[in-house]
Amino acid sequence: MASPAVLAAQAALASIDLSNYDPEQSRLMDEKCILVDEQDNAIGAMDKKTCHLMENINKGLLHRAFSAFVFRPSDGKLLLQQRASEKITFPDMWTNTCCSHPLDDFEEEKVEVDQLGVRVAATRKLEHELGIPPSQAPADQFQYLTRIHYLAPSNGMWGEHEVDYILFLTADVTVIPNENEIRDHKYVDKAELQAMFDAPGNSFTPWFKLIARDFLFGWWDELMKRKNAEGQVVAKSLAGIADGSKVIKMV
Repeated sequence: MASPAVLAAQAALASIDLSNYDPEQSRLMDEKCILVDEQDNAIGAMDKKTCHLMENINKGLLHRAFSAFVFRPSDGKLLLQQRASEKITFPDMWTNTCCSHPLDDFEEEKVEVDQLGVRVAATRKLEHELGIPPSQAPADQFQYLTRIHYLAPSNGMWGEHEVDYILFLTADVTVIPNENEIRDHKYVDKAELQAMFDAPGNSFTPWFKLIARDFLFGWWDELMKRKNAEGQVVAKSLAGIADGSKVIKMV
């Protein structure tokens, strides 16, 4: 049986007009997210538009997501992206390499064993947003760390409410940006990222700020300490560094 939040969302704002937004970004709002409870149990599916309306979020509607962090093996620098102005939620903000959702539209992305669904989704979206070939970011090379549960408004109408899987990848990647998705990208080391956080005028997605505040810099230190014999950082070296069995609620 659908939860009260799901039933309320099905009835709420079904006819909201997206005609003033970018046509491609509006089309993507028809994709179906995987709805979950606070323990990340799948409980159904709903289109992105419904999932990202604050009216529904405030009633408890929650969906599954991932945040991928791609590091360059040779120097451990992190690839950032700045979200495009066309984005409906959190436009123009800097964030980690790729943040998106496994979709109910694809059977493989619903597989929960070994986080396969979110890994496959990460490969798909790295190609869609940054043009990174799937061969450079295969699903089995992502290191899953943990899951966070957070809620963040974007503006008065839109927001995020997600159980977000944090995935690390170390790979040399070819970036060919999809300009409808990202307006800029860059590699940074820890000091450069901290300087970006401290500089006036930069804006960052709320999930990226939360992950950086509580986890990223410590894990990054460990990544740099655990270089392989060739002096390269390896995401898989972080296996077991975090308790991935629980959902961590963050505020």
